[in-house]
Amino acid sequence: MNIRVLLKRSVQTSLAMGAFMGALWGSIAPSWAAPSENYTWKNVRIDGGGFVPGIIFNQKEADLIYARTDIGGAYRWNSATSSWIPLLDWVGWDNWGWNGVMSLATDAADPNRVYAAVGMYTNTWDPNNGAILRSTDRGNTWQATPLPFKVGGNMPGRGMGERLAIDPNRNSIIYYGAEGGNGLWRSTDYGATWAKVSSFTNGGNYAQDPNDPNDYLNKIQGVVWVTFDPASGSAGNTSQVIYVGVADTQNAIYRSTDGGTTWSRLAGQPTGFLPHKGVYDAVNGVLYIAYSDTGGPYDGAKGDVWKFTASSGTWTNISPIPSSSSDLYFGYSGLTIDRKNPNTLMVASQIAWWPDAVFFRSTNGGASWTRIWDWTSYPSRSFRYTMDITEVPWLNFGNSNPVAPEVSPKLGWMNESVEIDPHNSNRLMYGTGATIYATENLTSWDSGGQILLKPMVKGLEETAVLDVVSPPVGAPVYSALGDIGGFRHDDLTKVPTSMYTTPNFSSTTSIDFAELQPATMVRVGNLDSGGGIGVTTNAGGSWWQGQNPPGVTSGGNVALAADGGAIVWAPGGSTNVYLSTTFGSTWTAISALPAGAVIEADRVNPNKFYALANGTFYVSTNKGASFSATVTAGIPAAARKFKAVYGREGDIWLAGGSSTTTYGLWRSTNSGASFTKLASVQEADNVTFGKAATGATYPAIYIIGKVDNVRGVFRSTNEGASWVRINDDQRQYGNFGEAISGDPRIYGRLYLGTNGRGLLYGDSAGVVSSSSSSAVSSSVSSSIASSSSSSAVSSSSITSSSSIASSSSIASSSSSSVTSSLSGERCNWYGTRYPLCVTTQSGWGWENSQSCISRSTCAAQPAPFGIEGSGSSASSTPLSSSSSVVSSVVSSSSSIRSSSSSSLSSSVASSSSSSLVSGACTYVITNEWNNGFTAAIRIHNNGNSAINSWSVNWNYSDGSRITSSWNATLSGTNPYSATGLSWNASIQPGQTVEFGLQGTKGTGSASTPVVTGTPCQ
Repeated sequence: MNIRVLLKRSVQTSLAMGAFMGALWGSIAPSWAAPSENYTWKNVRIDGGGFVPGIIFNQKEADLIYARTDIGGAYRWNSATSSWIPLLDWVGWDNWGWNGVMSLATDAADPNRVYAAVGMYTNTWDPNNGAILRSTDRGNTWQATPLPFKVGGNMPGRGMGERLAIDPNRNSIIYYGAEGGNGLWRSTDYGATWAKVSSFTNGGNYAQDPNDPNDYLNKIQGVVWVTFDPASGSAGNTSQVIYVGVADTQNAIYRSTDGGTTWSRLAGQPTGFLPHKGVYDAVNGVLYIAYSDTGGPYDGAKGDVWKFTASSGTWTNISPIPSSSSDLYFGYSGLTIDRKNPNTLMVASQIAWWPDAVFFRSTNGGASWTRIWDWTSYPSRSFRYTMDITEVPWLNFGNSNPVAPEVSPKLGWMNESVEIDPHNSNRLMYGTGATIYATENLTSWDSGGQILLKPMVKGLEETAVLDVVSPPVGAPVYSALGDIGGFRHDDLTKVPTSMYTTPNFSSTTSIDFAELQPATMVRVGNLDSGGGIGVTTNAGGSWWQGQNPPGVTSGGNVALAADGGAIVWAPGGSTNVYLSTTFGSTWTAISALPAGAVIEADRVNPNKFYALANGTFYVSTNKGASFSATVTAGIPAAARKFKAVYGREGDIWLAGGSSTTTYGLWRSTNSGASFTKLASVQEADNVTFGKAATGATYPAIYIIGKVDNVRGVFRSTNEGASWVRINDDQRQYGNFGEAISGDPRIYGRLYLGTNGRGLLYGDSAGVVSSSSSSAVSSSVSSSIASSSSSSAVSSSSITSSSSIASSSSIASSSSSSVTSSLSGERCNWYGTRYPLCVTTQSGWGWENSQSCISRSTCAAQPAPFGIEGSGSSASSTPLSSSSSVVSSVVSSSSSIRSSSSSSLSSSVASSSSSSLVSGACTYVITNEWNNGFTAAIRIHNNGNSAINSWSVNWNYSDGSRITSSWNATLSGTNPYSATGLSWNASIQPGQTVEFGLQGTKGTGSASTPVVTGTPCQ
């Protein structure tokens, strides 16, 4: 089964789109999220690597093209750079399934509008229902309408379509064909609300395998496409004639002639097959339909192509090879017509593995056809095309010596979407299971010439990353990928020349290198015959295939001793874990370990291996010959990720758990004899290490997890004492983190694997803010009294669109006052030492305060979180007159601004007693781009009782407009109002609630209005 089916994750249902509720830190900490650091994220170039079931051209505007993928989101074509722009990277952890795009529609009447039906699975693998996303700026920003059923962007039948269709005459009307027997749905308000079309009663009845025990092939594939007759309406008025295709072999085609009020089965229609594609030729009044005997995309052995003439109601079989012929071994899909010459049409084999796909072309409405290749004298063929894969050379799939009649590269497979550009008869694009191909000289076919096919996939990164390693020397990173094996990436900015070969896995499931001999590597993966193992001693320059132990059906996971002298392999399908000390030529079963255990090697001691299975941790001290259980309780049974730290023997970090059990991050410093759970991390799903920060001796730690109630990617430079978020809400990548690796050579670099958005790498841009996506500015006044009767007044403010700066000054009446930077004074805050004078830019201090934190405030924290002065031990010495006058400036570059209706005044005595009275509402710009922005409003309760049923208001004076919101109910338009949801309407003392906004800017930079309302008093 394709790897895209197997990668699944169960999470708690949430419709949050990148927002979060502030954490309650109790009495010793302010309530905001972990600091964040600006990071630049780019893809390690692979170009493609996954199924593209839909390519959608806008019928009005040239070069406005979209592509939808089954697990990697949606893309828009950028003709200026000849590359694709990802549009759904904001999809987060809780709604990860929205990266499965079941259908997409672009509006010909208003090209700025685009719609997407999203959801990954219709079974239990995806806990969330689907949604219809809508955009008025070509996918730069989106609004979502949840559906009352699931959507299966990675389910069988996902290549049929398009299920979303916009009325070409009245573009406020949109139809969606649902799966699971849920019928036909309609929106009359540009996709904001949806209702089931009750008069359309056939929701489909076809499931590929109704008895599938895996709960995947047994789902009804539903209503599969909708198309209109534009001539049946006029601009601004509803189109009257609508055609609908249904996954029902006996009742597949329906028509409405009254604008969707009533529907009837088209008389005389063919039966026995499923209608993959329906394309209407408005010039000639003809509906073309491509049929196959299954829903695809992996199967299909028979089918036909039919033509329905609307004026006469006649059906004509125009199949290039009819289903009655013994020469047919595939079904049809990939149907398209040339809108400039509508008698010209093309259709493709839906799936034809051998010797290759077949494309057919007709210039007379299907009366006759030519093929993209023909048999001559077996095994020879003649070709109407040539292929140039120079830009993506791995598309030969490692086959440099094909045996006729096969060629390399192939045209592809899973050819559901074949599209002639409606604005350019010479351009054809089509999707495969691995890429997008295109030609710019399509009409050469008709004159007896050859068309030139090239990949048109730059920027569309769709691999599922199963493992990744970054060794200390050689190539910076090695990937283990689903469907296309994986690569040695010598240059992150260039497409690799070839995937791994000998063995050539369909999917590489695990890879490792010997820490002390990094040129020695091992990888395991899936072969047609089961699983396999590959070994190299020259850093992947060449590989050889080892022998398999008994019972291997898939790759499983593997670990290599630090010196390369032993391999421990837990293969899929086997009842044992195995050891080899002969580079995989012989194997010995390890009886102490359960099948499927996760294996890792110590990165220093070549005699040590570690294993984890069902909440039990195991250790070997004899090079894997035997293992002993060391920890049998306290580790969650769901934990599947742990790593040993390079350069430190016996130092192990373990991540995992679930929302219904123990969840978090654990550490062992004694080779797994015991583990300690870190209080600084709420949840963790993977952990890795990279080069230490300047001045640090311990490697940087990276986790995929939750810190301070925020889900994201985090880094620690102090052994987990504190964390900085290094992704943001616009870069969440859905289901990510199955595979991650720090770079041991470049500080701050993380390789981040995703399930459908490829392999990314992040580098620090060096700017740290106080929260996950924003910094807070406010005005502050304070007075400090000490035993020497010195006093000081401080004020600070921040207002900048491109930088965040804070300045503060303290004046004293003391005759002995001096000016000092207090450079030697530092606070120990949960193990991290910060300068005594810090602001929220540094991630320390009250949420709504930019003032310096005084010495007495620091000293008031419970031990050991006191003051350290000039390297001396902790002290709570009050300020003396010699240090009562301070001048300091803190600045950093940022694109984040805020306004606040809050103020803070405090009086702090040398005994550390204090009182706090403050306002509580802050508006924060979290991101902005050309004409859009995201923002957050934070409501903090500084009182002694709960705030219930809160409501806040704000107004934009520059014409800004909100397009979507999350974690609140939004109403009104300038002024806007927001109220809490059921789970965040009550704010307890000390807590912060945050909700998110997305909008379009008015004039200039995004504005920061003042927030008012009862909680802001």
